[in-house]
Amino acid sequence: MILTTTNSIEGFKITDYKGIVTGVAINEKKLAMGFSVSKYYKNFKKSVDQTKEVAFQTLKENAKELGANAIVGIKVEIELMTSNYAMVSVTGTAVSVS
Repeated sequence: MILTTTNSIEGFKITDYKGIVTGVAINEKKLAMGFSVSKYYKNFKKSVDQTKEVAFQTLKENAKELGANAIVGIKVEIELMTSNYAMVSVTGTAVSVS
């Protein structure tokens, strides 16, 4: 599966647009704000990285279900919800390329 933030893939031709796909993941492990800011940032980064991987896996699975072999125009949004849960949303256009 080819993933890109651009609207085209150099060396490939988009032969079919399958539709918009999304992957959303929430890390339900609450981030506690303690006295160590550096420890908080380290835990936040780890939480976002793990959550982002799950969101991308979901994105790819959704594209495969549509028969796509690539996703273009990917946009990633990272949000810290009110209860200090990290949420990542990944959206793109599933396409077939050759």
